[in-house]
Amino acid sequence: MVSHARWKLARDEKVAQGIAEDPEVERRREEISLAFDLGQAVYDRRVDLGLSQTELARRAGMTQPQVSKLELGGTVPTVPLLARLARAMEAVFRMELFGSSIRVTFTDLDGTTSEEADAEPSSAEHVSASATEAETDADTDTDTERTAATG
Repeated sequence: MVSHARWKLARDEKVAQGIAEDPEVERRREEISLAFDLGQAVYDRRVDLGLSQTELARRAGMTQPQVSKLELGGTVPTVPLLARLARAMEAVFRMELFGSSIRVTFTDLDGTTSEEADAEPSSAEHVSASATEAETDADTDTDTERTAATG
């Protein structure tokens, strides 16, 4: 069995040699990455609010296993479900697409910015950023802001 590290190394070597990845594989990789980033943002917001998966599920009209699967990146939620989750977590949901990077944000309804979130631990902005942004932000990552790699 090939470990994840070996698989990634083999993929990186192919890219370095100019061997292109199958477009369908790349599309699926982006979908999986998006699912993970959305799940991480939901998890971060839920934990900061002190909610259990069961309570979030009740508020959003879901089941606890559905919330668990979403948080683990096992599914890409629909837009109506994202709207229900935002309402259930008393948040504004934003998704910014730029190039091959995606930024997912759940922000407090009062419009708390990341600077204000740093000053108030109970308020939070949750971000999923590209790998480059994750490396740049690694030194400034706090308990109220988490970053997950995409791509």
